[in-house]
Amino acid sequence: MLIQVDVAGVNPLDHLLRSGLVDGLDGGRPFPRVLGMEAAGTVLARGENVEGLEVGDAVFGFALTGGGTYAETTVLSAPNTARIPEGLSATVAATLPVAGTTAVDVLDQLGLPAGATVLVNGVGGGVGLTVARLAIGRELRVIGTGGTAKREHAEGIGVQFIDYTAQDVTAAARELVPDGFDGIVDLAGGTSLRTVAPLAQDSRNVIAVGDMSVPDLGGRFVERRVDRENLERSARLALDGLLAPVITAVHPLSDAPAALATVEDGHTSGKVVIKVA
Repeated sequence: MLIQVDVAGVNPLDHLLRSGLVDGLDGGRPFPRVLGMEAAGTVLARGENVEGLEVGDAVFGFALTGGGTYAETTVLSAPNTARIPEGLSATVAATLPVAGTTAVDVLDQLGLPAGATVLVNGVGGGVGLTVARLAIGRELRVIGTGGTAKREHAEGIGVQFIDYTAQDVTAAARELVPDGFDGIVDLAGGTSLRTVAPLAQDSRNVIAVGDMSVPDLGGRFVERRVDRENLERSARLALDGLLAPVITAVHPLSDAPAALATVEDGHTSGKVVIKVA
């Protein structure tokens, strides 16, 4: 489907695609290419085999065709696209394909009961805060790690915050949860993942979103679902206030390089989007 883009989400994955580290994820197109993996907008035209979506519909979805979303128009595949429900803004909808569905997937995979403890390692970014908010909505106790600049937004949604620049993460975490965490969601990877993984009661409940080496630690990589059903579920959760992204910056399309640079340096809090229309 040809989409007029209203809002595009900005994600760390975008600069990884630009670097060539994950070639082929979004169609494997050669450079130069348009970046962006998620968008909300309006259907301008559709292929004859598209079902359930019509020209003029407000939609949001994953850009898995290689078209990119930092643009006035893009092409989305219908199975990875859903209608924006009434009452949900395009700005919020544009954040759901990556951060929203990731939060749903990782917490579904953990399957923790109310009252359980979960550590979100790297809580301050767009995905981390979304995971934390949804976890709190599921009545989980959430502890999150991050740098000093991430504290305000994390504590503002009810996270118990550990500042890795000012505290020993292992000691601080064991003080808060002496018996170990029921689950760990890792968004930082690398050395940071290896530091927190032993804090889990069961290594199988360490779920990594970005670090594919997590099985070496006994953990699991997140099982992603990028279909229309999961998008619709995320949208319903957003309407109910259980999955509300913390949007901290809205850039015009002309400022897309700065928007990406903000996410790339790893120090941005919350979600960054590009307002196209």
